[in-house]
Amino acid sequence: MAINVTDATFEEVVLKSEVPVIVDFWAVWCGPCRMVGPIVEEIGGEYEGKAKVVKLDVDNNPSSASQFGIRNIPTILFFKDGKVVDKQVGAVPKQVLVKKLEAIL
Repeated sequence: MAINVTDATFEEVVLKSEVPVIVDFWAVWCGPCRMVGPIVEEIGGEYEGKAKVVKLDVDNNPSSASQFGIRNIPTILFFKDGKVVDKQVGAVPKQVLVKKLEAIL
């Protein structure tokens, strides 16, 4: 299960997290985002307790998207200890995201 975050909750939920966080930057109108969304949700369920999986709608939360230089979506950022440690741009198979997450656990 992925948690929805906003500009207002980003720092608390993502940057101050004690576990690694995957942030899916997406938008309603983005076709590839709709392909990645269910994969991100699945990973959220599988890694519950070990990592957080969150989604941020870039149209409604431009500040966070701008802060991290998001120009293309979907972009998935991997955070550990409040810092970006990896990123994936575009739709990719689930195992690509899992491998990147496993590397920071």
